[in-house]
Amino acid sequence: MLSGLTKFILGFFLAIAVLIGGGAAIALYFMNRTGIPPAKPVFSNDSPSVKAQAPKRTEPGGGKSALTPGTSTQSSPSSTSTPTESPKATPSSKPLPAGAYRGRVSWAEGLSLRSQPNQEAEKIGGVGFNQKIIILSESEDKAWQKIRLEGSEQEGWVKAGNTEKVDEQ
Repeated sequence: MLSGLTKFILGFFLAIAVLIGGGAAIALYFMNRTGIPPAKPVFSNDSPSVKAQAPKRTEPGGGKSALTPGTSTQSSPSSTSTPTESPKATPSSKPLPAGAYRGRVSWAEGLSLRSQPNQEAEKIGGVGFNQKIIILSESEDKAWQKIRLEGSEQEGWVKAGNTEKVDEQ
């Protein structure tokens, strides 16, 4: 009688230990899988500066100038001229619409550009992190912002709170 009771108690505790160990292993597996962020999506309308640039073509012969015997090189006397200031880049030549202001995307993963101010609307593109935008207006409930990509005519809606205003100098 005593050996049957001992077997029952030992079997019960062994079953509980197997269940707890298996549950902990499964929990750790799923926590590790969800802790890895997915790769950043690349949209077809991303700026070309993000994409890899092709290497520049070099001249045959290593770029050395070919001198024929009897010719000499001579430096020009005006090589010590004063440097000229390069023109400053202007953000946009046309003025902003009334009530609009410049901003940038502050959400690290970038934003989905939508055709209408709701979650079910068609995605018409994307806006990358830190990309300059023009905020044109807000929806009535202040949950969405209509934006235009700076340097382009593409407009769409993004969730409010993922952009920040940029001070204009």
